[in-house]
Amino acid sequence: MHFGSHAEDEFTSTVHVYEPHRVGLPPLGSYFRELWRRRQFAFELSWSNLRAQHFNTALGQLWLVLNPLFLGLVYFALVTIVSGGSRGSEFLAHLLLGLFAFHLVSGSIRQGSKSVVGGGRLILNTAFPRALLPLSSVLTAFMRFLPTLVVYAVVHAVAGLPVTPQILWAIPILALIVVFATGVTMLVAAVQVYFRDLRQFLPYFLRIWTYASPILYYASEVPEGLRWILYVNPLYPMLASLTDAVNLGLSPSPAFLAWSLVWAVAAVTFGAVFFISREREFAVRL
Repeated sequence: MHFGSHAEDEFTSTVHVYEPHRVGLPPLGSYFRELWRRRQFAFELSWSNLRAQHFNTALGQLWLVLNPLFLGLVYFALVTIVSGGSRGSEFLAHLLLGLFAFHLVSGSIRQGSKSVVGGGRLILNTAFPRALLPLSSVLTAFMRFLPTLVVYAVVHAVAGLPVTPQILWAIPILALIVVFATGVTMLVAAVQVYFRDLRQFLPYFLRIWTYASPILYYASEVPEGLRWILYVNPLYPMLASLTDAVNLGLSPSPAFLAWSLVWAVAAVTFGAVFFISREREFAVRL
């Protein structure tokens, strides 16, 4: 939809006139100002989703930790069996760190894929920047990610891995992962409006993406003929940098950090432009 007489600043108008329009970007200055002004809406929506998942209860938070932990232990047992029992606690720490970080991305995408199609009445009856919906999904996934850091810290200590100043590199690396997840989530949320069968395909894609990421194995173990799989995986430089900084106590490769930055900026730019340019059409599609 298009705001007629107030199209130049649609979010600060008090009178809204809906007219047919072509897909395109709204005034971005006004859009992002309104997005920031209504940021509390994203927090409240995220907290509402977390309450629905019993995040505000002790048992709910415990399950948020136990669920990925049990999954990580299952993967660890399978990998250990396949490798002939040669994996130790250091590999468990590597596996859990990668798995928790990947779940931050996959959880954002899963939640975000239904953020727009599930907000039909809200979209039809209220004028607000629709980007708040996928952003709240990313925030929900990040809040679910935080308790897993406690689990990882325990495994890190038990495994006797080093704690060096380089571990602080985890902060900007995780920030890049969140930015990347935001872009992909916005893209998936918009595409889901046009192709409803996407949600049927998404779990399989995310599972394949897990196996294609250096989580169940070290990147150095990938045969030369299959390394192209890592090179086309946008999470590869991010997860590899995270492993270097946290598991090994090393400074990440500058090339990998630059590679991660390019992927994150490209994802959030393309995802945001695609989403924002089409969001005024969502009410018609829903």
